[in-house]
Amino acid sequence: MENEEKERPRRAQPLSVEDRQAMIIDAVIPLLLVHGRGVTSKQIAEAAGIAEGTIFRAFGDKETLVQAAIEKYLDPEPLREALRSIDPVLPLQHKVRAIIYLLRERFESVMRIMAVIGPERPPVKQERHEFAAIIARILAPDADQLNWPPDRIAYILRMISFASAFPALNEGIEFGVDELADITLIGVAGKPFAVVTPRAEPADAVIDSVIGEADLTALTHLTDATADVSATADVSATPSAGTTASVSITETTAH
Repeated sequence: MENEEKERPRRAQPLSVEDRQAMIIDAVIPLLLVHGRGVTSKQIAEAAGIAEGTIFRAFGDKETLVQAAIEKYLDPEPLREALRSIDPVLPLQHKVRAIIYLLRERFESVMRIMAVIGPERPPVKQERHEFAAIIARILAPDADQLNWPPDRIAYILRMISFASAFPALNEGIEFGVDELADITLIGVAGKPFAVVTPRAEPADAVIDSVIGEADLTALTHLTDATADVSATADVSATPSAGTTASVSITETTAH
């Protein structure tokens, strides 16, 4: 008799009210994206693997459950946590790409649910400027390379991400994340810049690795230009630990 009792499987511990509510909310969010507010309690129960009565015991009514699911879906904290996970020591291009990717995913997800639930939604604590502070911390190590303060660039990245999340705004023309990162970093007329790993090597080799043979030829021609063309070149390539060689060339042509 004692052996039978020992071998008898133990019953699973019942979920707490909070855990049960969280489980039901996770089940209802995908249904909302398909059916909107018209999702039925039967569909929710089947998706969650529970009886319909459990829904009402946990939330009181279906509308309360729907509101709770929308509130969780629109919660901006997961986005902030994802942004915080971006390592500030990464190359600038990688960080900009990751930021644009996360922001655009956020805008796309918000519009996805708004399209099916309508404009009415529960109040969500936004703290709208928090994302800018996070991005500013990510970009802080590159502040000397930027043409605007990191916190202002956060809003530039949000603006670009928002516009690109809706291809209809551009007559169906879509832009990839890599393309948007390049647009952000070099604009529409600048030249791409290379990520240089500092190494102990002659200055000529460093310059060559950054601007390439073709640009070196062009630079040589510029320094020998006639009176009709004036050119100035400022080349700085003195890498040290934790720094990146930089090269800038300014050309002024007299017309």
